[in-house]
Amino acid sequence: MKIVDARVIVTSPDRNFVTLKIVTDEGVYGVGDATLNGRELAVASYLTDHVRPLLIGRDPAAIEDTWQYLYRGAYWRRGPVTMTAIAAVDTALWDIKGKVAGLPVYQLLGGRSRDRVLVYGHAQGSTVAETVAEVGRYLDAGYRAVRAQTAVPGVSGTYGIGSDGDRYEPASAGLPEETRWSTRNYLDHAPELFAEIRRVHGNDFDLLHDVHHRLSPIEAAGLGKALEPYRLLYLEDPTPAEDQTAFRLIRQHTTTPIATGEVFNSIIDCQRLITERLIDYVRTSVVHAGGITHLRRILALAELYGVRSGAHGATDLSPVCLAAAVHVDTAVPNFGIQEYMPHTPATDAVFPRSHWFDNGHLHPGDAPGLGVDIDEEAAAEHPYQPAYLPVARLHDGSMHDW
Repeated sequence: MKIVDARVIVTSPDRNFVTLKIVTDEGVYGVGDATLNGRELAVASYLTDHVRPLLIGRDPAAIEDTWQYLYRGAYWRRGPVTMTAIAAVDTALWDIKGKVAGLPVYQLLGGRSRDRVLVYGHAQGSTVAETVAEVGRYLDAGYRAVRAQTAVPGVSGTYGIGSDGDRYEPASAGLPEETRWSTRNYLDHAPELFAEIRRVHGNDFDLLHDVHHRLSPIEAAGLGKALEPYRLLYLEDPTPAEDQTAFRLIRQHTTTPIATGEVFNSIIDCQRLITERLIDYVRTSVVHAGGITHLRRILALAELYGVRSGAHGATDLSPVCLAAAVHVDTAVPNFGIQEYMPHTPATDAVFPRSHWFDNGHLHPGDAPGLGVDIDEEAAAEHPYQPAYLPVARLHDGSMHDW
């Protein structure tokens, strides 16, 4: 069996997705997600202009060799564009291997470690009361874990707050939206939210919160300390993670569990965080970290140090990536939790799939391969729409981490 074609499909059913479809001479094909939110066409070009010629004629079964070929052969290693492109190839090859074997991908990864995958939903509101009510709605729907975000007084465009209760999509048409940020207002406000959630809904479920890289290490340490009474499952991205040693300071001051890694691209990005036990959950996704092959390496290292997975799973990842994530989640022994945001009906129509949601959990299904496909005719009805993520400035006009 040989690869005879590799097509890059860009579509925008309510938001932009990039999908790689690898086709073999025996008619078996696989799909991989190549979406990089706000920089989608960079990956599409990388795949079309630089990777596709390298794939034609290769053995699709040689997944590890292909991964090494694309990673080492590029010389300019790592980075989100390169690793997202490699992820698309890798995920598509796993899909092909599963179809050829007649097995779902999780069986190829060692079989089930669990019967179902715990997920968390996103509760949001313009006020504390609205978010508290949204938490209740998720609990009533069967979720046992909820991420809570609320608008901050005096802060425009707070991260995590959108107009749709199930989906928060910050990317928008035109030039990037400029938002304002006040760390003081946020640190005063956030503990009030979680005190009220626990007062109203009790302790019999997991709570999560995303800081979105906005605090300094000492500010994050203070927030973690303030939130300890509310027993968060984890505090996500409390500080920018380029400096992995910054998490040492947070660890010295709080026992609130810490999660980070959705913007990581390789095992190097989180090696120290894991081996020094500076985090509790690594949130790296299949699509941004070189695919299933490389994510398994990250999670195998994490297992040695008691760090669990908490993979990114917002709607900036296509159903192809979500399917791949659920297969990995099902198989790895150190699974923690999976982020989950339902896609829109338009997206679901473009990406038919066999995985399903039920009572706060995802199930991978038993279809061979990933169990997800792309309807190319439906995809063609949704042309690419340029969109950018927002940027953040402080009240004096200086740039801040969004």
